[in-house]
Amino acid sequence: MSQPAKSARAARGAATEPAAAESTGSRRAAAQRLTMRRKLATAAMELFATKGYEATTVDEIAATAGVARRTFFRHFRSKEEAIFPDHDDTLVRAAGVLDAAPPHENPLDTVCRGIKEVMRMYAASPAVSVERYRLTREVPALREREIASVARYERLFTRYLLGHFDESAHHAGDDDPLLAEVAASAVVTAHNHVLRRWLRSGGEGDVEAQLDHAFAIVRETFGTGIGAGRTGAEDAPAASARTEGEVLVAVARTDAPLGEVMRAIEKALKKG
Repeated sequence: MSQPAKSARAARGAATEPAAAESTGSRRAAAQRLTMRRKLATAAMELFATKGYEATTVDEIAATAGVARRTFFRHFRSKEEAIFPDHDDTLVRAAGVLDAAPPHENPLDTVCRGIKEVMRMYAASPAVSVERYRLTREVPALREREIASVARYERLFTRYLLGHFDESAHHAGDDDPLLAEVAASAVVTAHNHVLRRWLRSGGEGDVEAQLDHAFAIVRETFGTGIGAGRTGAEDAPAASARTEGEVLVAVARTDAPLGEVMRAIEKALKKG
């Protein structure tokens, strides 16, 4: 290799090293931030359960977590916010699902996949989630904070769905904002219904399977018209099925959502 080529290669390597180091540093800082937020949340929940929400102060939460008051306020704005340490990061992950969606996927299926990040957050720590649910039922301020968190997901999904409507499916007026909000609200409501039922059962059972069933109902109800105007490879259905005598023939892309495959099979069986 010539000297100029070696120099150019070395220069490129030197340029990428700071970027890689910065990325590693950012991930480490994010992990440390989440660890501290969860530590503060654990302290808050313990004190709320033993002393009561009203009697617990921010200073006591910080002391129980072994940190200074100013550290608490670097992570949370109020004590009611402290028992929801994962919502910010989960919202980012849900948005990432939407951003990385394959172009042929039905937008409503994408939204359903996005909100699964929320369910997985709760399912990762069932005991904590059940206790937090009990506290939010007892303390109005915590309940209001929970409602505000849910509203953030609804806004995210509504904005996404608004970009994927077939305008020709509407007759008079502009119904896209209405349908987008109703569909996004239906996804969030289905998620919350399954989540509450799971929490009331003590965090027992296959909550993701229950969620898939609820989403199938939402998809069947609101799926028509959403994303119908997309072009290209998405014009072909992700899955189709037909009966030939006593044989069922199903064709699906390898990345087709399981729910769509099952709906195609069910439809073909009914026709057969």
